[in-house]
Amino acid sequence: MGNSYAGQLKSARFEEALHNSIEASLRSSNGDPQPIFTQLYLDPEPYPGNMEDMKPKADLHRREPPSQELMNGHSSNDLEELEDDDDSDSSSPPLPYLQTPVPDGCCTLDGFCQAGKDLRLVSMATEPIEVPAGFELVGAKSPSVPEHILVCAVDRRFLPDENGKNALLGFSGNCVGCGEKGFRYFTEFSNHINLKLSTQPKKQKHLKYYLVKSSQGALCKGPLICWKDCKSRQFSSSASTSKPSSSSSLSSKENGGTSGHSSSPFSLSDSPPTRVTQASSVFFGSQDLSRDCSFLKPLASTPGNKTLPIVPTALRVNGPTNGLGVDGRPPLLSPSQVSLGPQGQGYRTADLGDSPVSSAMNSGPPKKRHRSWHPNSLVPVPPTAIPVPAIRPIVCSPGSVLGVSSPQAPVPGVIQPQPVNAGDTVIVPDNLLSSSGVRPVILIGHGTLPYFYGNVGDIVVSPLLVSCYKSSQLTEKTLETLGLNSSQLLCVETMILLTLQYLARLGSEQIPLREELEQIVLKAMLCCPGGPAISPTQLPWLARLEASVSGGSVQVVVTHSSLGEGISESLRSLSEGPHHQQCLPTYVVIICASKMTGNEFCVLVLGKYQARALAEGMLTTNEFLKEISYELITGKVSILASHFKTTSLGDNLDKQLVRYQRRRKGQVIQPFQGDVTDYIHSQEAASMSPPSDRELLTKVFQIYPTQLSVARSLLSQVCSIADSGTQNLDLGRFCKVDFLVLVPPSHILVHQTAQRIRQSGVLVDLGIEDASSAYQKSDKYVVRLDGDVHAKMEAFMRKVKQNPYTLFVLIHDNSHVDLTSALSGSVCHGELQGLADRVVNCQEVLDAMNLLVLQVSCFPYTLQTRQSRISTHNEVHWPSKESLQGVQSPSDLLYFGLRDYSRSLQWGVASPILRCDDAFEKMVHTLLERHPHLHSMVIRSYLLIQQYTEAMMALTSSPSLRDHITPETLAMVEDLINAPSREGSQGRGHMLLVRVPSLQLAMLARERLEDVRDKLGLQLCFAVLLGSPATELSLHRNFTNRLKAWRGCENEDWVPHTYEDLEGLPCIVILTGKDPLGETFPRSLKYSDLRLIDSSYLTRTALEQEVGLACTYVSMGVAQDPKKAMAPRESEGEKATTSLNEGDELERPQSNGSAATRASGSLAENGVSSSDVADSFQKPSTSSCPPEGAVTSDVGTVTQGFKQECDSLGSQLSSNSSKQSKAPPSLCSSSSSSAPSPSSSSTQRPSQSTQYGREPKPARVSPRTVIMSRAAYNLLAGESGSQLSSFSLLPHADVAWSSPLRPLITPNLQGADQSMYYRQWTVARQHHADYEAPPVPHPRRLLLSGPPQVGKTGAYLQFLRILFRMLIRLLEVDVYDEEESEEEEETSEVTTPINTQWPDIEEVRKLPFDPNPRDPKFRKASPVYTEKMPKCLKADFKQEGEMQTPAKRETKSIRLSRFAAHNAFHHCEQCHHYCEAGPATQLSECTFHAFTFCSSMLGEEVQLQFVIPKAKEQHFVFSQQGSHLESMRLPLFSTKDPALLKSPIFTPTTGRQEHGLLNIFHAMEGATHLHILVVKQFEMPQYRKYWPNHILLVLPAMFNNAGVGAARFLIKELSYHNLELERNRLEEQGVKRQDVWPFIVMMDDSCVLWNSHQPADCSETSDDGSTYTNVSLKMVLQHMETTPKISLYAMCGTRKWSSGLARKSTSQLYSRCHLHDFVMLNVDLTQNVQYDLNRYSCEEVDFNLRVNSSGLLLCRFNCFSLMKKHIPVGGNKDFLVKPKLMEIENPALISPSQYVCAPDSEQTLLDAPAQFLLERFLQSCSHRLFPKAVQNRNNPVLSIDSYLNISPEISVCYINSRPHSTNLNHQGLLFSGLLLYLCDSFVVSGLLKKFRFLKGATLCVISQDRSSLRQTIVRLELEDEWQFRLRDEFQTANCSEDRPLFFLTGRHV
Repeated sequence: MGNSYAGQLKSARFEEALHNSIEASLRSSNGDPQPIFTQLYLDPEPYPGNMEDMKPKADLHRREPPSQELMNGHSSNDLEELEDDDDSDSSSPPLPYLQTPVPDGCCTLDGFCQAGKDLRLVSMATEPIEVPAGFELVGAKSPSVPEHILVCAVDRRFLPDENGKNALLGFSGNCVGCGEKGFRYFTEFSNHINLKLSTQPKKQKHLKYYLVKSSQGALCKGPLICWKDCKSRQFSSSASTSKPSSSSSLSSKENGGTSGHSSSPFSLSDSPPTRVTQASSVFFGSQDLSRDCSFLKPLASTPGNKTLPIVPTALRVNGPTNGLGVDGRPPLLSPSQVSLGPQGQGYRTADLGDSPVSSAMNSGPPKKRHRSWHPNSLVPVPPTAIPVPAIRPIVCSPGSVLGVSSPQAPVPGVIQPQPVNAGDTVIVPDNLLSSSGVRPVILIGHGTLPYFYGNVGDIVVSPLLVSCYKSSQLTEKTLETLGLNSSQLLCVETMILLTLQYLARLGSEQIPLREELEQIVLKAMLCCPGGPAISPTQLPWLARLEASVSGGSVQVVVTHSSLGEGISESLRSLSEGPHHQQCLPTYVVIICASKMTGNEFCVLVLGKYQARALAEGMLTTNEFLKEISYELITGKVSILASHFKTTSLGDNLDKQLVRYQRRRKGQVIQPFQGDVTDYIHSQEAASMSPPSDRELLTKVFQIYPTQLSVARSLLSQVCSIADSGTQNLDLGRFCKVDFLVLVPPSHILVHQTAQRIRQSGVLVDLGIEDASSAYQKSDKYVVRLDGDVHAKMEAFMRKVKQNPYTLFVLIHDNSHVDLTSALSGSVCHGELQGLADRVVNCQEVLDAMNLLVLQVSCFPYTLQTRQSRISTHNEVHWPSKESLQGVQSPSDLLYFGLRDYSRSLQWGVASPILRCDDAFEKMVHTLLERHPHLHSMVIRSYLLIQQYTEAMMALTSSPSLRDHITPETLAMVEDLINAPSREGSQGRGHMLLVRVPSLQLAMLARERLEDVRDKLGLQLCFAVLLGSPATELSLHRNFTNRLKAWRGCENEDWVPHTYEDLEGLPCIVILTGKDPLGETFPRSLKYSDLRLIDSSYLTRTALEQEVGLACTYVSMGVAQDPKKAMAPRESEGEKATTSLNEGDELERPQSNGSAATRASGSLAENGVSSSDVADSFQKPSTSSCPPEGAVTSDVGTVTQGFKQECDSLGSQLSSNSSKQSKAPPSLCSSSSSSAPSPSSSSTQRPSQSTQYGREPKPARVSPRTVIMSRAAYNLLAGESGSQLSSFSLLPHADVAWSSPLRPLITPNLQGADQSMYYRQWTVARQHHADYEAPPVPHPRRLLLSGPPQVGKTGAYLQFLRILFRMLIRLLEVDVYDEEESEEEEETSEVTTPINTQWPDIEEVRKLPFDPNPRDPKFRKASPVYTEKMPKCLKADFKQEGEMQTPAKRETKSIRLSRFAAHNAFHHCEQCHHYCEAGPATQLSECTFHAFTFCSSMLGEEVQLQFVIPKAKEQHFVFSQQGSHLESMRLPLFSTKDPALLKSPIFTPTTGRQEHGLLNIFHAMEGATHLHILVVKQFEMPQYRKYWPNHILLVLPAMFNNAGVGAARFLIKELSYHNLELERNRLEEQGVKRQDVWPFIVMMDDSCVLWNSHQPADCSETSDDGSTYTNVSLKMVLQHMETTPKISLYAMCGTRKWSSGLARKSTSQLYSRCHLHDFVMLNVDLTQNVQYDLNRYSCEEVDFNLRVNSSGLLLCRFNCFSLMKKHIPVGGNKDFLVKPKLMEIENPALISPSQYVCAPDSEQTLLDAPAQFLLERFLQSCSHRLFPKAVQNRNNPVLSIDSYLNISPEISVCYINSRPHSTNLNHQGLLFSGLLLYLCDSFVVSGLLKKFRFLKGATLCVISQDRSSLRQTIVRLELEDEWQFRLRDEFQTANCSEDRPLFFLTGRHV
């Protein structure tokens, strides 16, 4: 039954068919036999040859399916059960096979025969079995025990031979269990062995394996039995069309995996399973067969002379073309061997034992007559690995039949039955590829594709354009975005015509691109909504018309029954022979104009170039690399290789080379300073050494302005994460920065990054390594993503957990490489995949609160999908101006990137820098046509090797070959060989980079080129290196010596580790590997040969990263397009300087950083940090660039701000910044081998004078020349040409477009806009790491993107540095640093003893009081008159208009000490209980208490509110019931407790709930103290939120708008009232009233540090200065509190710190003068002196003057100083003065002169407190009120009882009107004016008469209202001496309800 002969009628064959037919009809229930001729004629020729020769490609890493998962009622374990076994063609459902009943008493146990004997292989394996002669032991499979094989003995004549032929019909077998012999029917035998079949028993179906003896003698499963009869039956078209419904009965089962058996007849392997183990593996996780283009691509096998089509192992939809199935798991039509296992399992190697999967993999050819696959069946695929058979997928459009509109993927494990369109079948002719030389590609269009039978390996079905026709599936939202509505969708007819039009316009070298057609469709929709209606009769005519313009390259075939008819016709004509080939169309568009289904169409691509390109483009990079290695391993390339054994002239290549080698007689071509014709002896050549050129080595590592601004952007992004209020990052708690850089698995990249880290000095600057160890340890900070990464990451994560106060940054460099998800990850082409996902996205990394992840990429598109893990806000893009300004080199360098290469095509120069080698392309085309079976990259590689080989020969031994080499190749090789001999080159040459992605081809190329080079005597002229990521650089000794000589490097062991180390070395680098990984090449790289990069690279990332190899910095003038090159210069220059100045805020940290850098004198000044001196002399140098910046002293001229920031950058002596590749000016890179000892290297350093003396001439740096394939060239030229350009392509193979139509991406869409575009229009594919990313982006993940080789490494290292600086800055504060204004002559007769610890009250009383406020904050205040006033004024005064912007006050940055006061951002372990509420304590834990007292001053009761946290209640006294607050506890004078602070501390604060320094825990050294915050009522909730453990004193609501005077007034009033209450309370306990402590401390919320000053010994310092040390607030207060006779002092305070204090000796330890900011106040003594509660400014000066004139003592302790922090927010800042009624749109700024107006005038009234307006008016405009007083110190203005600031130009003489007050002696003093401010009853007319005034002096009387103003004038009898006019009355510009103040001015008569 197994004999199958092709197509011709032989008698045996006829009998077999007849027998089959009769047998089938007898057994069948409906008696309708299968037509015999169908079986006989439709069977293609079986392949000759032995199946064993074929390379097995089973998948080792496969998973066994779960045993009980049912598929449509059949166990999934025997997928072959799903094959259709019903021979009937009727539409009735198949009846189950009726078994004869089992005879009574027989055993029916599965696995046993009816006699009860065990037949299972596991139990029979070691039993002795008698096998009669002529019989074989075979294994049968029973569906009921799928895990077992049953042993049977069968007559060999009834089994097939190894070709699947010659089996007799029928059966003869014995039972090996019970020994019963002579079963003649398989039906009978199957009953005996209890197979329990539900379908007709067939030996072909159930006898599976031969059984063989193992080496141990045990019986085991052997090869598959090769049944071939399945071939002999299939539908005939006549039969099926006559019964249209015939196939529906099959659909339920056939739609399952069975469709896999459509593949062409071949066996995967007939050898035992052990043979399979070397097969390579493929993972299905990476497939994306989207829901609506599920497909299968069958693939021919390769026995004998047939060849395997491209990539046997791949099942894949072309990357950019998958359809819309992205919202669920894309289902997949897969062969029957697909196991539907549960998700989530990892990958493992399945046992190839009895698993049905493996048996299916090893099974023979398909068994059933429908050797087709069903186009619409769906098999859902689990997301993890799936074994893939060697079958080329064929894609079928779902057409209208697909019943999967729902977004949910079908449930795994359940086969979805689908209706089948009957009858559409296509037989693929035999030898199609061989006879026509083309493997046709069918592009799915609209409608249902037919079944394909026969030689299906010779066609490819591609879904490339299918999504373009899916516009009907667009959502409303997408249509809206595109500006369309559903009425504008195109009909099928229009689509057909558009496709035709598109294909007709494509050039002969172009291939159709999905993105291009999509744009055409979109434009068509936008410009002609709906399109014209085209009738079915018009369509063929219009279609032919469209095709006619193509000149025959597009043909239209119109059929009326089905697409299959047209495809069959086209394929037949294609295979019929070579006579058609001359006029083959490139595209055949097949249109089926059927009445029933409407118009359907598809495109058959027959152009050889296009068909091959499309087929190869469907493979992933991994797949085509695998295909290439397969072709090389199996020897398929031998034909091609033998072709290249001869030269283009026809000679034998090797013989010629050997002949030439003999002729040379051991002489070689002189390596440099000679000509190609100069031969010298090889020993002599080897000993030649080039001159060293050390001055090229003195390059500094620099950070350029652009890098600096990018680093700042990263930093501000980190700050905004911290500021976002989401608690994701708490910068305040970190005091260190540490980092780890992850790089793709490339050794060279690791060395390169480590070298950048070394040169930048960042390890020293971050304080994580000291200068001596940083050099060796830099390697620890770079980790390769390879097998060892897990151990290193574990160690790193341990560090992260152990150091919660260190901020770690995990930098994932080149993060676009390998973003496969860990689930689908696998070992692919020798590389581990999915590692990055496991490391960067693991839960530990995501959860660590002290870890930032920075992903760095030049092609970030794959990180920017809808599922991106990075927030759009956290992306930082390189500034788009493509130039980096060199700060020191006059020859400014400009970045020359991808866009510049595209633009350079418009320069119109003779030798463009971006070229396509057309001669090479022509040769490739010829070879491609000759070798249709080989992958084009193999052909290109062999041709490329031949080109280089012959170019070397043409230049040395065989000039006649010149005409056969492309001019491009010849020019490059000539340049390579001759450059080192040119004048002045000193033996330096160029690097030529050849990109060969396949490792095997690269190794072949390197071996071949080296061999030819050596035979030609060029072995010392240039090196040939293999640049593989997996290996270190290996360079011949001679070349290493040459590099060392150039370097002047004496280290014996030095070898180059990075490509940059090869600077100047003439060499060919063959760069291999799937992707370029970001390595930087030296400036001597001149040519980048990308001729192998062709149409397989059709995604944006793949293409651009290849061209990115050539990107670099070039000299300004080289950008040939002068307009474009020069335009950005000026703006860039300005930008550079601004960014330089921004650096002012960040300066060198006081602490870390290498001390040597600061100490090393001229070295440091010249930008050389000693942390890298060790490295200084192994830097290479360069040929193309004399020393551009040889540390010229320009470094010092850099703008100061930049210098400050960069001196810590260790402008180290070394190469350019990391990957800043070739940022100016350095070309060199340091070695990464061990350095010579620092001492030796420093002795080698040339003297400073020689180093900086020369003015070197900068060399021109030109862009590299890139030579490309035609396909890649067209895409890069797209910007200028007509074709699509690279940026419109799918951004990356791991992502998919989210919609078939989307807006056009324009070239100027960059940075953030581009990111938004990709985030909207792309989605991650199933195997992408972001596919299952959480919906919310990760808060601590950032992305830095910038073009290749632009300097991103330098930027992120700089970011680490400024991040650290900022954390240190968070530990630093800006404090005011202003000198006090000095008294002119200090003639104090009293000198206090120098070293008294405390003041002596008698001595202090003798000191004069200095009434003038000397603190710098009073610079703008009026001086107070004294007898010793200086005669002239130094200040230059501004007029009122200029008063608006206050001058910036001087500050200095000071590192916080452990005694500092902190704001709300400070967190540490010690004080968290102090400022943070514990989890248990809620805000409700606080209690509110009202406290009422009577204020004589206010004349009414005042009610204050206390908010007291539970923990602080011990400081208060409550009534017996515990509810009423009675008083605040006060200590006694007699209390002696060193841990106690007696004085309660009050801090008035407003607007600074976050920034106020209200955490004084550390300042108090943790001692118990009472601290009360005094806040306004409306701010109480905010202060409670930030300071839940602080006591708040809340002012009454009436003071919400009041100034600081009100707060001070109420604090003092409350304290006095409390003192009385406590005296009364304690008196009852027997305490004397005088013993209660009367002091309080009033302290501002900006006091940060306190210092103690010790006068220095004269012996130590030449000038007598003083030294200061930080002390705690506790120490200062305790010192003051223990002052002898302290109760006699009214106020004590400290001086304000300034940096000048250290220079001055403290002549007086104590002085009597103004006290402010931090005051210890005796509320008992000062009971009768009040703060002015109305005041907004100068309230302290006013109060001090009144205290002093009341005869009380103020004492300043000069041995202490206070540092005040500059806090730019909050505090008693100015009100924004605005009009009361805002009818004015944009109010102009209101000047202070408008703050007052005439009473009842029409002037704009203002919305501000009256007192505030008055103070501001007097401060700015008093020169109008007191003209005689301006700058007249001898005649001050007399101010009675108050001090008001009436501008610094006017002096004030303060007089107290109270009796017994001490006042200045005013005898003989003439006053220039009189100021009476709200004067009380103590001011009487008699007092005023004592003072004398200048003639023309002026008066100003200020009162609360008009009537009291009148009364005052009358009471004081002012009209006697002063003249008033009506118009001299004014009021503040308030409306009457705001209670304006009134004043009257007059002149003295």
